Amino acid sequence: SNPLRRGARFFAPRATRRPAWAVASASASASASPPPSSPSSPSSASQLEKLSNGVQLLFPVWALLSATTAYNFPGSLNWMTTAQFEQGVGLLMLSMGLSLTLDDFRQCLKQPIPILLGFVCQYSVLPILAFTISRLMSLPPSVAIGMILLGSCPGGQASNVATFVAHGNVSLSVLMTTVSTMGAAVMTPLLSMLLAGRYVPINGVGLALSTVQLVLIPTLLGLTLNEYARKQVDVIRPIMPFVALFLTVVLCAVPVAQVQPVLAVSGAAVILPVVLLHGFGYLLGYLLPKAAFGMDEKTSRTVSIETGMQSAALAYGLSVKHFASDALVSVPASVSIVIMVWMGAALAAFWRMQGDVH
Repeated sequence: SNPLRRGARFFAPRATRRPAWAVASASASASASPPPSSPSSPSSASQLEKLSNGVQLLFPVWALLSATTAYNFPGSLNWMTTAQFEQGVGLLMLSMGLSLTLDDFRQCLKQPIPILLGFVCQYSVLPILAFTISRLMSLPPSVAIGMILLGSCPGGQASNVATFVAHGNVSLSVLMTTVSTMGAAVMTPLLSMLLAGRYVPINGVGLALSTVQLVLIPTLLGLTLNEYARKQVDVIRPIMPFVALFLTVVLCAVPVAQVQPVLAVSGAAVILPVVLLHGFGYLLGYLLPKAAFGMDEKTSRTVSIETGMQSAALAYGLSVKHFASDALVSVPASVSIVIMVWMGAALAAFWRMQGDVH
């Protein structure tokens, strides 16, 4: 069966084992009249699912096109206010929550070790890498803070589909993304305060409150609606993947447009640190479960992608909210949005060429 139906989600901080379009298809099958006997007459839900899967697999293309457009025509998106950007992130988190169920969290209890390892890698490897790279390369304090904030955020939006392309464990990837997203309210401000606090005083409480508002509350609201208002949610469920994809593409482009003047001057100097951050994140995320814990190839690939792909949109949102007076803080997240996706896509394509693993 198609692994995307069993759990591939494109939108991380915001994911589940059962993608919205897969649940929509199942709901349609259960409630509709008996299907026609001819196998050559696919249901509209099935056709919508195929369209959704195809469009989302092209996410790296949409991300590159939107970022290029935003850089060359910044006026197209730099009108968006910080509050509007935060609302977009919140709506994206809500769309993830609408596909979550309590059963997803029960599944976490059934395979705690790989999920715990992914959580530890995500909130240790990249934050430490960000701090180490910043120190070794003597990055300006503002850029170092942006790097640490980026490395301290939960899993990125494209990790689940990248895992699918790489022949990884898609269900495990979705569970890891879900757990890291729920833990962001504590881990992101804590790590930022501990590591970035060496450069300037960090308002840990403010960061925590912002993360709760941007991530935790919308996600829990979506989960609650999906559990207790399932019929109403089913009405909009078929279009949610497209809404989430649109939001993700826009949220990728807005940071590029809004800091375009700074990117034009300082962006090139940040590319190498960001490449090193994500590159070593993918590498260590693969080697730790493989060499240190003896985990299988599928699990190692999954942890690698989950470790290397962070929510750059959330990092940008937090940077402009809490460091509005210093545009350099938001530059690493703006550069990461494109580089992270393309590095992850290249790695996934490489692993796919190696063939399926069991």
